[in-house]
Amino acid sequence: MIRTARDDDAAAIHAIYAPSVSDGVATFETALPGVDAMRERLRTRLQHYPWLVWEEAGEVLAYAYAGRFRERAAYDWMAETSIYVRADAHRRGIARKLYGVLLDVMRLQGITQAVGVITLPGTVSVAMHEAMGFTAAGVWRQCGYKLGQWWDVGVWQKELQPAANPPIAVTPFPRLPPAPLHSLLEDRGQSA
Repeated sequence: MIRTARDDDAAAIHAIYAPSVSDGVATFETALPGVDAMRERLRTRLQHYPWLVWEEAGEVLAYAYAGRFRERAAYDWMAETSIYVRADAHRRGIARKLYGVLLDVMRLQGITQAVGVITLPGTVSVAMHEAMGFTAAGVWRQCGYKLGQWWDVGVWQKELQPAANPPIAVTPFPRLPPAPLHSLLEDRGQSA
């Protein structure tokens, strides 16, 4: 089932995220935040953007969220996306389904552009983004130092919907009409 993340998901989200901090480069965070810090991130993010989880048999196996791309108001219609899947749930199609719902929710909000930022080579992540219609938009060379080396980061971008001129304000996630959101989560989340 796909649903909105809740406070009590913080420990499971923390456990999924931890290997990326300690042993991987999917994130450039180098100090693992605690469960309380993860809960606070979740609460803060949900004030404006979606944070979704994939749950099976009461366990969170993956999560995906959107967040502000840049602080300037002119970027309000673009959001950066992230997804993390528990190691034992890889290669099951969860990432694509969950990410697809995330992008659909962002469309409901009025967000026009999604951006995926991927530490290179990031073969699996690049393949998933491109299969979902993202296109390469550039590379930031040697921009992050982690695990004893410098890493390049690629940027992938997807138009979610045409931009209106003038644009309509993005709807904060908590203010989305419940019926379309519920329908989207139910229709897409049950196909797992």
